[in-house]
Amino acid sequence: MSQCIRSIPKTSLHSCATPSSFLNGAALKFDYLPPKKTFLDPLRQDIKRPKDARAVIIPFGLEASVSYGSGTGAGPKAILEASHQLELFDEEFWREPYLDYGIAALKPVKIKPSVTAALAQLEGIVTAVLDDGKFPFVLGGEHSLTAGAIRPFAARYDDLVVLQIDAHADLRDGYLGEHYSHASAMRRVLDHANVSLVQVGIRGLCQEEADFADQNRDRIHMYLGIHQDRWDIEKIIAPLKGRPIYITVDIDGLDSAVMPATGTPVPGGLSYLKTLEILQRASQAGTVVGADLVEFAPIKGLHAYDYMAASLAYKMLSYALAKRN
Repeated sequence: MSQCIRSIPKTSLHSCATPSSFLNGAALKFDYLPPKKTFLDPLRQDIKRPKDARAVIIPFGLEASVSYGSGTGAGPKAILEASHQLELFDEEFWREPYLDYGIAALKPVKIKPSVTAALAQLEGIVTAVLDDGKFPFVLGGEHSLTAGAIRPFAARYDDLVVLQIDAHADLRDGYLGEHYSHASAMRRVLDHANVSLVQVGIRGLCQEEADFADQNRDRIHMYLGIHQDRWDIEKIIAPLKGRPIYITVDIDGLDSAVMPATGTPVPGGLSYLKTLEILQRASQAGTVVGADLVEFAPIKGLHAYDYMAASLAYKMLSYALAKRN
């Protein structure tokens, strides 16, 4: 793989605080969730060895700049709880893929009150997880959190590409007076000059975002939801080949008829299986180095959506980390 990894200190490049200040102790002494509250079956085989896990789930229910429906702050807890009902066996892998990599989940932290402070907080946690040689997987929470999660990756990789599955372009320079809004998540990602972006499923954007995308076609590859019946998957994944990939999935990238449990549902989105196809092909094209799943807002009494979000998280982890068949 032609991915240049930078040599950087163990403190964050964008935050005045060290990662350890967000983990209640030394940076590598993570506070893990107990088996009854962690990801997947509490009785799974690797549950007693969280320090050996390659994947570390970071629950981060940030909800500070939502502009329509609320509830995404409760997303991580609902996904973790629903994951206990998932089958460990995956018919696509024809085995229990988590055994290839192992999964641990951190205890949720008390999120800082301002968006900028919360993003620095998440940056510190992700940095510490990376410094321990593990794969960070953030469960949101609103999409603005990606601006914090991406910083350690942008500092480490000279040629990072972000794969975004989303209904919205998130390319506004600000929204409702907030520079780090959920509507500006990808604009903040592109503040890093060494990062490019592949957007899939977009069907909600404003004139400002369309103009910005047109002006930055060398860095932004946008695939509109309205054209999905004629998407060329090979063309979509071409910019990912041989590169370090960060994947961010906004749950509203799925069609609102399939997944209405989100703050701003938009019709005309991806099916669950189409989403999996793109994620699977992306994981084969390059090296997935981190990921997040955001904007899930559970609907009381409708557990099917919690289950779907948990299933998607398990698939994302397995595509990135499990051995190939």
